Amino acid sequence: MSTTTHRAPNVPVAKFKRTKIIATVGPATDSYEQILALIKAGANGLRLNFSHGSFEEREKQLKWIRKAAAEYGKPVAIIQDLQGPKIRLGDFEGIINVVNGQTLAFKYQADFERSGQIPTQYDLSKKVKRGERIYLYDGKVRTTVTSVKEGVVHARAENNGILIKRKGINLPDTDFGGDIITIKDKKDITFGSTHDIDYVALSFVQTAADVRSLRKMLKNLGSTARVIAKIETKAAIENLEDIVVESDAVMIARGDLAIETAPESVPIVQRQIIGLGLKYAKPTIVATQMLASMTETPEPTRAEVSDVATAVIIGADCVMLSDETANGQYPIEAVKVMKRVILYTQANQPLTVAWPDHVAAQTKQNAICQAIIRLAETIKAQAVVAETKSGATALQLAARRPNRPIIAVTSDARVAQQMALVYGTKSYTRPDDKFAATKLTNWLLQSKVLKKGDMIVTASGRYPGVVGMTDTIKVRILE
Repeated sequence: MSTTTHRAPNVPVAKFKRTKIIATVGPATDSYEQILALIKAGANGLRLNFSHGSFEEREKQLKWIRKAAAEYGKPVAIIQDLQGPKIRLGDFEGIINVVNGQTLAFKYQADFERSGQIPTQYDLSKKVKRGERIYLYDGKVRTTVTSVKEGVVHARAENNGILIKRKGINLPDTDFGGDIITIKDKKDITFGSTHDIDYVALSFVQTAADVRSLRKMLKNLGSTARVIAKIETKAAIENLEDIVVESDAVMIARGDLAIETAPESVPIVQRQIIGLGLKYAKPTIVATQMLASMTETPEPTRAEVSDVATAVIIGADCVMLSDETANGQYPIEAVKVMKRVILYTQANQPLTVAWPDHVAAQTKQNAICQAIIRLAETIKAQAVVAETKSGATALQLAARRPNRPIIAVTSDARVAQQMALVYGTKSYTRPDDKFAATKLTNWLLQSKVLKKGDMIVTASGRYPGVVGMTDTIKVRILE
């Protein structure tokens, strides 16, 4: 990895976007040119969906991302999104018609033509119990388990519908007992540990113990990747605060979450998660169908624009594109639209992000960060510049959602890339130096990102490169 950021952004500091964009790499963006275009359009993180593709394809994409990020001159976070338990219907011919009240039989890898049992790609009989719900085909067919016998799950249909092969299954009442990291996931985690991965996103999280299990694996493999907990199950909502505390970042995976809970609960849960993210200084990511219509059309719907703007207003760190950039016809346009909405919203935002129920603990670091923000706001500083080894200072500053850009300078390239997903934070890599902030702001002044007369507030420590030692606040007028 590069250890120094050599190029300055081509926009002044006042026009930095505060909410970040994550784009998913897929068939529509599977080239160096398209990845570079995504980054130029405004993507700060790139998601690799490990449900698809080979390791050879991933190696190629990783090289493209790092090369493109270096060419454009900004740190970009790479997210490895694990598949998790593949809870889907298996293969069968044609369509299965389902009638309300009908009894259906499910069996792992069954032959439907011979047995009449519907095949699944996961052995449901080892997990589900009588009375639990099974939702099929994105919730289009809803059933309740009546019995589990000899590896066969019997369930009663509660509505009319159809089933098609390989469609998803949701189990809102089922406890996986910590068994959510599959053999495939373990192979993918091992691959990621030897490659340039910044975050690992864990699917179907139910408890904080699931996050701890992944973190232990990463540590044993020598990986410095941070953990994103994907909130997409009913159990995760019941254990929400513990999961947020244990994770490094949280993704609100609204597709499965809407099926597992109820669509009307998702906006409320989204707000709860963002509030907890601010309380514990954990980045939050709003995902799924943000600009879904742009998969096929060059313009978003008004409701989609409102959805993105709402995520900005309530304080999300990131908004994410999935099919729009992975398989869509207008991947670059989707990123550009999202960036325009973010910039317009932050420039005209009528509200200040505030969560009075989620007040951060009063530690020394929190007090220092609060003082920095208040000082910057009072003197109308153009930016806050934070020297940080681990990124903790930048995270705490960002958690207060200041109206001033945060410029983070670190000697760790991995941290700089991970900070790419943090609200309002532009990160740079520089060697440890007691004048790192001063040297960086001089460079940004020369590059016209800052200008003469700008006032900045710097946060640093007396021992450069030592974690947790931020203890000095300075005001500087650039000359």
